[in-house]
Amino acid sequence: MLANARDLFLSHPRSVDESYFEHLAFAARFAGLLVAAAGAALVHAILPFMFERTASRIVAKLYARTHNRVVSAD
Repeated sequence: MLANARDLFLSHPRSVDESYFEHLAFAARFAGLLVAAAGAALVHAILPFMFERTASRIVAKLYARTHNRVVSAD
């Protein structure tokens, strides 16, 4: 039972060659950048002259980071 719970938490981080805490930090930073992109897009929606490329630049950067990671097949 405990081994199954451990596998739930560790199988994905291991598949991208990270420890649990490395993955936690990566995912938390990713989430923070998504929040920043959403905020920039919202401000841009109201004030179109502000943050004209900020949200798309952040999303492109995040896409590149996640799609260039090596995922091992388990």
